[in-house]
Amino acid sequence: MGAITLRQLVSGAERCLSPSLGQGEARAMVGIIMESLKGYRPVDVVMHAGDEVTPWLESQVDGIIGRVLDGEPLQYVLGVARFMGNDYAVTPDTLIPRPETAEMVDMVAGRNGGRTDLRVLDIGTGSGCIAISLARALKFAQIDAVDISKAALEVAAENARRLKAGVRFIEMDILSQTPPSAPVYDIIVSNPPYIALGEEPSMDRRVVDHEPHRALFVPDSDPLVFYHAIAGYAAGALVPGGQLYVELNPLFASEVAGLFSAAGFAGVELHRDYCGRVRFATAVKEGGGQWR
Repeated sequence: MGAITLRQLVSGAERCLSPSLGQGEARAMVGIIMESLKGYRPVDVVMHAGDEVTPWLESQVDGIIGRVLDGEPLQYVLGVARFMGNDYAVTPDTLIPRPETAEMVDMVAGRNGGRTDLRVLDIGTGSGCIAISLARALKFAQIDAVDISKAALEVAAENARRLKAGVRFIEMDILSQTPPSAPVYDIIVSNPPYIALGEEPSMDRRVVDHEPHRALFVPDSDPLVFYHAIAGYAAGALVPGGQLYVELNPLFASEVAGLFSAAGFAGVELHRDYCGRVRFATAVKEGGGQWR
């Protein structure tokens, strides 16, 4: 059988993926694959539609599609996820960055874009996408990022190096960490584990079967375990007027807000994501006024 054209390769890949993913997601996924393998954006695919493809390219596309159809997330297959306009290395040791997390980064940057020399802590950094994005968005910020997973920290450090972001990565278990003896940070941000184990049966199997459970799930008996730890640490680590931002499970949004108020934080607010779900909580450490 002779060589096939790029048009045939792309349309065949979309046909293979559409029954499982739907036509729109299949088309988008094939676009990502072509950009990853060839650097081709959609306009380039159109321009080169009649070109014959090499056996190598055909084999690569077939292999990627096979792994996706077996349930593996495309980002892990390619080893790369897009977040806020930049490519981040991801592995099964790190969560795949989500668009809603970018909204939290935008919130932090939007409220603090005019300030300089801020001291920022990202708790549970994973791939480093929050810390690195803030390092690139805030002027002369000093960014620390912590995680319990040494493997995740290695991925995050490589992402920071490649994206030329000044972030200090530290291995830390926030559940056993005591606050510093004196305030250290102006901003603390976190996207901690927040999915109750009881929700697992209803979740996408691509997430459950491949992404790190330690970064996803919390016990049904204590779904706010990380928010208790974060609030306790932030109460001591934030300067007066320091800001706290967290991503959360909409099912427990009001409980998280109540927890932060009970821990002595002021100006506690809940915020919706682009889908209209309550997804974030923000608060201010008392002693320095409300939002600056």
